[in-house]
Amino acid sequence: GSTVITVTGTHLQTIQEPKVRAKYGGVETNNYCTVVNDSTMTCLAPGLIYNKPNPPDGALRPDEFGFIFDQVSSLLVLNSTPFTHYPNPTFDLLGTSGILEVKPGSPIILKGKNLIPPAPGNNRLNYTVLIGESPCLLTVSENQLLCDSPDLTGEQRVVIQVGGLEYYPGILHIYSDNTLTLPAIIGIGAGGGVLLIAIIAVLIAYKRKTRDADRTLKRLQLQMDNLESRVALECKEAFAELQTDIQELTNDMDGVKIPFLEYRTYTMRVMFPGIEEHPVLKELDSPANVEKALRLFSQLLNNKMFLLTFIHTLEAQRSFSMRDRGNVASLLMAALQGRMEYATVVLKQLLADLIEKNLENRNHPKLLLRRTESVAEKMLTNWFTFLLHRFLKECAGEPLFMLYCAIKQQMEKGPIDAITGEARYSLSEDKLIRQQIDYKQLTLMCIPPEGEAGTEVPVKVLNCDTVTQVKDKLLDAVYKGIPFSQRPQADDMDLEWRQGRLTRIILQDEDVTTKIESDWKRLNTLAHYQVTDGSLVALVQKQVSAYNIANSFTFTRSLSRYESLLRTSSSPDSLRSRAPMITPDQETGTKLWHLVKNHEHSDQREGDRGSKMVSEIYLTRLLATKGTLQKFVDDLFETVFSTAHRGSALPLAIKYMFDFLDEQADKRSITDPDVRHTWKSNCLPLRFWVNVIKNPQFVFDIHKSSITDACLSVVAQTFMDSCSTSEHRLGKDSPSNKLLYAKDIPNYKSWVERYYRDISKMPSISDQDMDAYLVEQSRLHGNEFNTLSALNELYFYINKYKEETSNLRFFQVTQIC
Repeated sequence: GSTVITVTGTHLQTIQEPKVRAKYGGVETNNYCTVVNDSTMTCLAPGLIYNKPNPPDGALRPDEFGFIFDQVSSLLVLNSTPFTHYPNPTFDLLGTSGILEVKPGSPIILKGKNLIPPAPGNNRLNYTVLIGESPCLLTVSENQLLCDSPDLTGEQRVVIQVGGLEYYPGILHIYSDNTLTLPAIIGIGAGGGVLLIAIIAVLIAYKRKTRDADRTLKRLQLQMDNLESRVALECKEAFAELQTDIQELTNDMDGVKIPFLEYRTYTMRVMFPGIEEHPVLKELDSPANVEKALRLFSQLLNNKMFLLTFIHTLEAQRSFSMRDRGNVASLLMAALQGRMEYATVVLKQLLADLIEKNLENRNHPKLLLRRTESVAEKMLTNWFTFLLHRFLKECAGEPLFMLYCAIKQQMEKGPIDAITGEARYSLSEDKLIRQQIDYKQLTLMCIPPEGEAGTEVPVKVLNCDTVTQVKDKLLDAVYKGIPFSQRPQADDMDLEWRQGRLTRIILQDEDVTTKIESDWKRLNTLAHYQVTDGSLVALVQKQVSAYNIANSFTFTRSLSRYESLLRTSSSPDSLRSRAPMITPDQETGTKLWHLVKNHEHSDQREGDRGSKMVSEIYLTRLLATKGTLQKFVDDLFETVFSTAHRGSALPLAIKYMFDFLDEQADKRSITDPDVRHTWKSNCLPLRFWVNVIKNPQFVFDIHKSSITDACLSVVAQTFMDSCSTSEHRLGKDSPSNKLLYAKDIPNYKSWVERYYRDISKMPSISDQDMDAYLVEQSRLHGNEFNTLSALNELYFYINKYKEETSNLRFFQVTQIC
């Protein structure tokens, strides 16, 4: 109530009994205001009444604040509360009864609360302390006033003044005494003793704390030394691998025959990925009238105007999804496989329409052909798929296959987690094992299926490999160069470990020896079975019936506790006939692991993801792997971005389509070279090459593992970055796959620019020459797909959008279908 509020305005002298009001917790307080003149008025700030126990020490804001001016109601509550109220200072009594004895000149301590308001700006209150009638020199702190008492004697009343408030903490009894009394001497001695004991205790505690700190420092230093040695070892291994792996990979792949897929299988995997038995591969089994109607429908599709209108009508439907667009495009290309020259004319018109639509919608020209959002874009992918098959077989397929083999072999040289797919060697940070895995390389002598003694094949494996991983490596070595679909699969084979003439042990990923800790079950490895270097193993057909095992054999000493389970009684039996030995995970709730436990789980023991050194050190393995594979990546990129390489000329389809895009750019006065460059990059590298690089199983009869897929995705991303005209600013927070090839991409970009420039300088291909080439392609592959089956599949969309397509020209002819 001591703070003065100054209010300015006009015609203030007309207000009768102005007041300022505040309301807090339902209780209202107010003070009168004094009108100084017609434009100025002063008011004493109203206090706040806190009607609950234990009032807070901090600041309060009133729930309402305003002014009472006659009948003016708009100022009773202001929009925002402009003032913050702080608690009034309070003071304790002097001594226990309000009387304090002191000597003349002794400092007087007046204790209290809220002496310095916690307001911003370090504001302070002006305190005046009177000892009797004499003021004293003050030092103000948060909880006390330190007052130098005047040279007075006798009883003096103490008065504290602050703002408009006065406090009376008590009376000072000032006396003069120059001698120490016995109680004072005893008190001083006791205080000194206590102080000495406290100092000694502090010294002891400090000494103990220092000793603990030294011990902790030594332990940390030891851990740092250990970490440093592990980091040094990791870097040394990465450097050594970089120097030796390239030659080993090249030697391993010498003489391997490339398992190209047949034209039909290759095109089907691109057009209809994931569908093995598609209707377009089968004869249509339908009544004669349906077949007749489909032939009439085929005649309609051979009408350019009808076909274009049909496609645009479908694309105009909101429920015509991206998947439908891709399916229709593939069905059309399958149906028109025998008329490639006509399919090319339609494709060019669809692309011209797409360019026109892109410009009309004022989209950025560089976005053209970037996404598969139209039938034309998918048709373009299929068009290149048809026409570049020969180029793949004769030229680009070899470096692509060599890259795939190099990635596969490099990944398998180190541990690969069978559950997570993570590997020691990787181009992808997401698929990198970020901890140290101890392993050894073993050479097993493998007897092939249907083989006999003396036909053993030496195969390199790792002792940390699971049994299935070992079987895969054995099959790769035994059936080297044989297409994947024509050889036995690991799931159909059993791995026998042969010790001597009679001892034959079936190794499995899970059996009675599988280790289970808590709710974790670890897959069996060669180290688990203690298979030694040079061991003899055999791949045998998996049998459902019992498998004869000798009645007596010697198992490794560490597994002796399982002998009673592994040995057989009088009736022949085997581990195979007892599988599965472990209750399925869905029923028991156990979690499988191989090399590293899934980081989503909370277990963090040795071998888990939590027990490892700083994981970023393992990123050096990305560099080592990249260096090993660099030659194969360069060979592939150089082959793709070359107009004449490995004795093969540039495919006519590439030159023809690039010239068409240049014509469209000239027609629409697009002179920006970056736009033309981007159109070509989106047309060929994005629509065709990236798809092939990421999915070599579209071209070859191979199996692609998850780690190989991750590495190929990094290569494909680098491929696209090389075709981009924009500059990527990279930093320490950029994705690792971008940083990995950051220094190579400028060189690759120069290859792409040279490639596009060389193509533009080549003589144009006339429509007659291109038509002759397309007719030849139609003759070679015109019978790969069943045209009527493709038309029947297309008719599904006519039936689905019957009302929307009923106004198409000639459509009534197909109604009999």
